[in-house]
Amino acid sequence: MTTRTLLPATEQTFRLGEGPVWDAHSGRLLWVDILGRAVYRGVFDDDRLVVEQRVGFADMVGAVTAAADGTLLVAEQEHLVLVRPDGTRRVGPRIVPSDQRRRLNDGKTDPAGRFLVGSLALDGNSQHEILVRLEPDGTVTSIDDDLTLSNGLAWSTDGRRLFSVDTFRRTVFVRDYDPLGARRSFVTLDDGYPDGIAMDAADHLWVAVWGAGEVRRYDPQGTCVERIAVPAPHTSSVAFAGDDLRRLVITTATDELTVDQRLQFPDSGRVFTVRVDIPGHPVPAWSGRPTF
Repeated sequence: MTTRTLLPATEQTFRLGEGPVWDAHSGRLLWVDILGRAVYRGVFDDDRLVVEQRVGFADMVGAVTAAADGTLLVAEQEHLVLVRPDGTRRVGPRIVPSDQRRRLNDGKTDPAGRFLVGSLALDGNSQHEILVRLEPDGTVTSIDDDLTLSNGLAWSTDGRRLFSVDTFRRTVFVRDYDPLGARRSFVTLDDGYPDGIAMDAADHLWVAVWGAGEVRRYDPQGTCVERIAVPAPHTSSVAFAGDDLRRLVITTATDELTVDQRLQFPDSGRVFTVRVDIPGHPVPAWSGRPTF
């Protein structure tokens, strides 16, 4: 494995830390604790990530993104929620039917500033999970409806290809984007489960591997060219942060660890950072449309 200086950035641990995204307009990192039912906003002080704000919710929170004016778009359980900078909230469209044991999971903005989000089954047993896109006019476009667990999203640097994770198939898919094309396998893992993903400026895809305690970097042909060991088996997601986008942020979880694993990996649940040579590809701000 490549030797890099991996640093725990938070003292606080999170039950299911997920979905980090760099808000370039505010110079802040956003992330969620799904089981903690909260969105966090933090600022870097050297290598420390200092929590500035915690926004709590009644239900589980799968993902967050921000508009240029600071408005948050949050995937809460079954529906989307707007959180204005003044703290007021508006409940948006329901994406997952309320009579089903499902919730929204990972989400991200596309190159046009539209928000994509997927779902998972709460009992972990499904072949019908979805990936959808929220359009500026408020309509919802279906991208997939046959997933086992919709997870990380990323785009090629030219915006012409979408990478999406189906966790229980252990597969990262790729397809043409805008217009949408047929999906095909980019990489299928033999060990661990792909979770959150992020693209760097060289069109290499970084994949957090749940169950393996690793982040892996794949070249455009799907060959693993680098592995970073993380002292937390449940490595959940990755993002590039900082003005130069050379700080790789890695979220982890304590959820589903055994007592022995908690003792063996006491840093589980923390947010980690590591400096990388090639910067990340920027994730656009949410367009702010539609308004609910």
